[in-house]
Amino acid sequence: MTASQREFDLVLYGATGFVGKLTADYLSKAGGGARIALAGRSTDRILAVRETLGESAKDWPIIAADAESPSTLNALAARTQVVVTTVGPYAKYGLPLVAACAAAGTDYADLTGEPNFIRDSIDHYHKQAIDTGARIVHSCGFDSIPSDLTVYALYRRILADGAGELGDTNMVVRSFAGGVSGGTAASMVELFRAASNDPDLRAQIEDPYTLTPDRGAEPEFGPQPDLRWRRGGAIAPELDGYWTAAFAMAVVNTRIVRRSNALLDYPYGRRFAYAEQMSVGRSALAPVAAAVTTGVNAAVMGLGSRYLRRLPTALVDRITPKPGTGPSERARENGHYTVETYTTTDTGARYRATMAQRGDPGYKATAVLLGESGLALALDRDGLSDLRGVLTPASAMGDVLLERLPAAGVTLETVSLE
Repeated sequence: MTASQREFDLVLYGATGFVGKLTADYLSKAGGGARIALAGRSTDRILAVRETLGESAKDWPIIAADAESPSTLNALAARTQVVVTTVGPYAKYGLPLVAACAAAGTDYADLTGEPNFIRDSIDHYHKQAIDTGARIVHSCGFDSIPSDLTVYALYRRILADGAGELGDTNMVVRSFAGGVSGGTAASMVELFRAASNDPDLRAQIEDPYTLTPDRGAEPEFGPQPDLRWRRGGAIAPELDGYWTAAFAMAVVNTRIVRRSNALLDYPYGRRFAYAEQMSVGRSALAPVAAAVTTGVNAAVMGLGSRYLRRLPTALVDRITPKPGTGPSERARENGHYTVETYTTTDTGARYRATMAQRGDPGYKATAVLLGESGLALALDRDGLSDLRGVLTPASAMGDVLLERLPAAGVTLETVSLE
């Protein structure tokens, strides 16, 4: 059976979770004529979610599926062109669904920010997904689409201008209002717990090319710290006077971007170097804020990966947001982000890509990005790349997302800084 002959275009797995509900709501408004179904462990809870979605979703089928029952995931994957999943932590629950989609030749999109899970997905299922024609696309939310797509947009602009290849490239989070989702917090805790007991995993996380398909083919720039603070002027003249601090999700995002370059056969260039920071302003206290923020992030990452096992599980669970929880509707609506990605090419040309979106980055904005990723895989198949296997947003659907996202309220533009 070909993908187009399947019963559904898209199945949303995890529709009863907090981000799952937001994604279902978005799909009910933006899905157009897509054949959509909702899946999860409890059909009663899914039915209750469907009742909140309005007329367009009233006939969406309900599918019972459970990560602890691989046969139900296999049956789900065989019925649809695309599975979109919000069920995390992915290192704990995600691989059986990846396995089902890889075996069935079914495209897949998730929200993971867990490099260890992505590495396991690559190691176990990349080759099989290539053989069956499946696209397994990780990190399709705020982690890591703004990172991945701004770099890809720069590449497209620079290619069109004939301005060479990307060299030193930096993403800067210029504004951010929102919180960390319970799912993200749970994913980080699971990652820290695993790394605290596994020195090899800690080393893997610290490798800037841990997600690359060929480690030996990557350039050696020496240390590429993910958590550092810098003067803005060292990144771009336009940021002179500003200070930047470590951006916590750089640990995941940078590796996704580097994997995109490798999967696409290094179109960004063999000397492409990438880092991420967040702006902390230009006041007299900005250097202190940059240093403190970076220090806190480094301590959380370092101490978390080495010493979390010494803390009582009940204490850790009590102080972190719970999966399935999230902010009020007002807080979600008032959230926003703006990122700017600067690059200097090997010909000396300078460019900037800016991406901005309304809505809490970890919730409302992420639901839009994930929903659009799923619809891109399901409805715009002729515009997708020819790559198969365990992919990244840019390597799987970069051109399609550049077309789709502006209509979804996401602004993305590139400018020459000459």
